[in-house]
Amino acid sequence: MSQYKHVALIGLGLLASSISLAMRRADMAARITGTARSKETQETALEIGLVDAVFDTAAEAVKGADLVILCVPVGVMGAIAEEIAPHLSEGCTVSDVGSVKRAVAEAIRPHMPDGVHLIPAHPMAGTEKSGPEAGFASLFDNRWLLITPLPESDHTAVKRLVDFWTTLGSNVEIMEIEHHDLVAAVISHTPHLIAYTMVGVADGMNRVAKTEVVNYSAAGFRDFTRIAASDPTMWRDVFLNNKDATLEVLGRFTEELFALQRAIRLGDGDFLFDYFTRTRDIRRSIIDAGQDTEAADFGRTKSEK
Repeated sequence: MSQYKHVALIGLGLLASSISLAMRRADMAARITGTARSKETQETALEIGLVDAVFDTAAEAVKGADLVILCVPVGVMGAIAEEIAPHLSEGCTVSDVGSVKRAVAEAIRPHMPDGVHLIPAHPMAGTEKSGPEAGFASLFDNRWLLITPLPESDHTAVKRLVDFWTTLGSNVEIMEIEHHDLVAAVISHTPHLIAYTMVGVADGMNRVAKTEVVNYSAAGFRDFTRIAASDPTMWRDVFLNNKDATLEVLGRFTEELFALQRAIRLGDGDFLFDYFTRTRDIRRSIIDAGQDTEAADFGRTKSEK
């Protein structure tokens, strides 16, 4: 399977910069072009070598590209697709890194010209950091990349995209769009919403000072604040565009929470012990699968914070 010769990255934040660095690490010969809204981001991306050329508009960045990856918030992907559509080369693949797939496909699909392959994708990797200097080449190593082809997606184009992400270090799986959005709601979207909520609870409790929240958070609350520090625009768009799946999972979460509340109120230690034992086993399975580490502080080194 031939490699891409020209990759255009629309948006130059954490994921785009990590894609670029992983491509460089793999010695891919592809030309990398990019664009971002701010001049500062454009200049930084060029200075640190993330792109071979940077442009003011997405339309300019995609000219001649055989792979275009939309690394922008879900809510603007439709507008970006409309902008770049007249400038896409025949045979080009358009993909994305959004954590919602049905809404993305519905937003982009109407704008895609004949002869262009739309293949949505979602790297299950990231940090709470953002910007062109946040990326690192190993971000995708042994992390899952979910590809959600459309019924009309070209099999050869899908295989080519699979090979691309595999070269970047990802484990790749093909998944149906609706199922992807439910899985994402369980393992990503709802946990982020709960984290934001817990931080909001702490912020709103008058009996607990903000200084106490900050100074004594080297425990569970610290872990909540890590993912609650993620980009607000991105997560606003995620919840608005994966509404049904998120609400379904939140309903289930509420049922579980009520059960735990009842056990605590009644002093049902056996229920709590069994529940925590079962959930601990799931956590250990995540570590065994190589998707995290037993090291404290999320296994992050000082340079990764």
